[in-house]
Amino acid sequence: MGHRHGAPTPGAGTGRQLPRRTSTEKLASGRHPLYRNIIKVPWSLSQDRPARKLPAMAEPPRILVLNPNSDRGCTDTIRASLRPFALPGGPRLDVETLEGGPPAIRTWRDWHAVAEPLARRVEAAEGEGDPPAAFVVACVSDPAIDLLRSVTRRPVFGALRSGIAAAVARAGRFGLVAFVDASVQRQERVLQALGLEARSVGSLPLNLAMADLLDAEAPRARLAEVARELRGRGAESVVLGCAGMAGHRRFLEDAVGLPVIEPCQAAVAQAVLSCAG
Repeated sequence: MGHRHGAPTPGAGTGRQLPRRTSTEKLASGRHPLYRNIIKVPWSLSQDRPARKLPAMAEPPRILVLNPNSDRGCTDTIRASLRPFALPGGPRLDVETLEGGPPAIRTWRDWHAVAEPLARRVEAAEGEGDPPAAFVVACVSDPAIDLLRSVTRRPVFGALRSGIAAAVARAGRFGLVAFVDASVQRQERVLQALGLEARSVGSLPLNLAMADLLDAEAPRARLAEVARELRGRGAESVVLGCAGMAGHRRFLEDAVGLPVIEPCQAAVAQAVLSCAG
């Protein structure tokens, strides 16, 4: 028996009834009512046509971290302390030893001697095919910061200033564990320039060799002694006053029960933020 309003019903007169199509089959055949509302993709996904190329991903920015002394062990310590900042898709961190630098920045003469080599390295980096987006001077006496800012328009972050800023953000008053006596003078000048002398309970020197600072155990008793004295003066956080102390941050935090700021980490954190916008 034919269909009342059109063509004969499939299977009519044959004694059998064909299975009804499911909605999925109708959609696949293009006969489903919803098909007319589907937006057709203008290119084929089949293998007989070339795949559409996605735009190339931009390289993440680079941050150049400069250790102004010539001690490669100190550079390795700095690099290890910065591993938490090596995040997928984040800025690349290049940590370098300044060629020709002194073994450590102990004296004012050392501090002044690295200024011109640092400036030349920054200028050279500016001319590289992949110039850094920011620079970090990984010394907690901040040598040549003003000079470097005069030879590049890119941000330059000093470890000392960044460490102090982190301490002020973390707690009310802070103290510094200095490398040597001359470091105390340099740190006090920066505090004066920042107008933060009143927030500091003082800077106390370890007066140890760089090799001792880099040792896994040798400086720890002295570090804890100085940090406890700073706590006794009212410090609510402690700033490590030399990049060579970076490997002892967690130990010292546990030993004195106060937040301990590692200034190279603080400076790189600021550099990373400068790349975010």
